[in-house]
Amino acid sequence: MKRGHLSPLLLRIMEFKEQVISLLNQAFEKRPDLFLIDFSIGSDSHIEVVIDGDSGVTVEDCVEVSRAVEHNLDREVHDFSLSVQSAGATAPLTLARQFPKHIGRNLKVTVQNDSFEGELIEANPSQITLQWSERIPKEVGKGKQTVIRKEIIQLSDINKAHVVLTF
Repeated sequence: MKRGHLSPLLLRIMEFKEQVISLLNQAFEKRPDLFLIDFSIGSDSHIEVVIDGDSGVTVEDCVEVSRAVEHNLDREVHDFSLSVQSAGATAPLTLARQFPKHIGRNLKVTVQNDSFEGELIEANPSQITLQWSERIPKEVGKGKQTVIRKEIIQLSDINKAHVVLTF
């Protein structure tokens, strides 16, 4: 549908969303270590922003991104609320950029009909490598032996990946 055929309300909402996206892009240009994970604007004009960072996200990072948006929108024109938060420790890893900072941590990764849990030992823009130890029956004799397993997983094959928290 072309903009000329949109209702004035829908057009105003689309322009508001484009303005918020532009402000977020400007904030991330100033802070290239931060990046957008998710963004939405609800029907009640609540702006929800989820960010991550190459070295994690602090409260100050969230405040900085929030101010970059909030201070550049006119509340006389748009009545909105805004929340900026980090992806969090239990949030799924969805972008290639999120994996390198988790090297050395245990991940659970689901691909099609299989899942793997192990230490993330390598990550690049196209794939990750998980490693874990496993007890298997000895080839000769009784008992079991411990073997090290590795799985190279293409990021494009991942259905879900998240950090396994241990306490």
